[in-house]
Amino acid sequence: MKSNEEFWQRYYNQSKVNDSDKFGRMFPFLPSAHKDTKKVRSALLELGKKEGIMDNDSKNLDNPKIPSGFTFFGQFIDHDITFDPTSSLEHQNDPNTIENFRTPVLELDSIYGGGPVASPHLYDITTGGIKLLIDKDFPNDVPRNSQNTALMADPRNDENLIISQLHLAFLKFHNAVVDQVIANGITAPFQAFAEAQRLVRWHYQWIVLYEYLPLIVGKSVIKDILKNGRKFYKFKNKPYIPVEFAMAAFRIGHSQVRPVYKVNSQFTAPIFNSSQDQNHPDPDDLRGGKRAPRRFVEWSNFFNTESGVVQQGKKIDTTISSPMFELPFVPDPKALPQRSLLRGLSFGLPSGQDIAKEMFIRPLLPVDLSDVADLGFDRKTPLWFYILREAQIEKDGTRLGPVGGRIVAEVLIGLLQGDEQSFLRENPDWKPTLGKKGKFRMTDLLKIAGVL
Repeated sequence: MKSNEEFWQRYYNQSKVNDSDKFGRMFPFLPSAHKDTKKVRSALLELGKKEGIMDNDSKNLDNPKIPSGFTFFGQFIDHDITFDPTSSLEHQNDPNTIENFRTPVLELDSIYGGGPVASPHLYDITTGGIKLLIDKDFPNDVPRNSQNTALMADPRNDENLIISQLHLAFLKFHNAVVDQVIANGITAPFQAFAEAQRLVRWHYQWIVLYEYLPLIVGKSVIKDILKNGRKFYKFKNKPYIPVEFAMAAFRIGHSQVRPVYKVNSQFTAPIFNSSQDQNHPDPDDLRGGKRAPRRFVEWSNFFNTESGVVQQGKKIDTTISSPMFELPFVPDPKALPQRSLLRGLSFGLPSGQDIAKEMFIRPLLPVDLSDVADLGFDRKTPLWFYILREAQIEKDGTRLGPVGGRIVAEVLIGLLQGDEQSFLRENPDWKPTLGKKGKFRMTDLLKIAGVL
């Protein structure tokens, strides 16, 4: 390349290749589970209401298999590959007309934006734009403008303190990798940036494939897909995001959220507290958009480390933590389960039973869903609820069951296989270079970032 400017322009052009992708359907020929009627909507609101079937903290048990940090890593992945700001809960949405404002590949565009040319506010100009911006006066928080708005490519990564701190860890990880790349002899700024970004992306993809997915779906499903191929998630030229994944199967994090978190030795608080003043600079909950000395994460509370007592995520089941039924920052309905159920209806998602049959998997029996029989959902169950109940019945809530696990695994692996620049596509025999002995885990990333 002739100049840095040429490199940045090419980088920007490449980042815009997929910016108009639409959502789609994995099972386009299956009918909607239910017609969109007042009666069905009323039943869904009843199912997902506060103090209803899904709201019972006494039965909301810890998951001994999955540390709580992966709840938010899953949220981070979701924000990296999907953003749907235009669809409605009020009427039917055609996924083929709904734009996905994130690129459907695991490339961290929620961190990098359009690069230093298109998103200069995300970068440190004192380094020539090769490092991401960290506020030197507030190094334990994401950078913010004068009105306390986070400077990030995806504002959803400031929804709560923990996802915001995870975003900060990725900023610091990139910057640390830039230093390593330069120390290894790549000193031209644009080349150092490109190599650091590749390493960051590939190590992140490695964690998704070899640490996160095994916890969520189990190793056998991953091995089968890598060896025998995807059976249900198909695309011709480039990946897309199926609504069965985005609006149901990958909403498992809602079930994994704990009602209260120990964030650090100074600060323990509920994930959300609707009674708190939204303008309070340091509220007693973990909402995002706030900057205060105690609002930082000690990651040994969230991932397995040599020190500290890790908090486990909640089981993947149909019991949701009570704070999720009274979100402080959304219009009615404020219960997240109600919103998820209505979103599934608005996109005409098939029932869990119909998808199970299409996958040649034995569906759950009506007796497994007897508590929703009076609502009319024991034989035609909303997909999100079905996938949570399937995990509860088939895997004791420790990971997804056969329908949910297959959808999530095929989509995330398919995104890697469809991305020409992913490690799985470009160099499938690649091993991590930043960890030890070809292994790399989330704790390794946090240590290199200097936050663990």
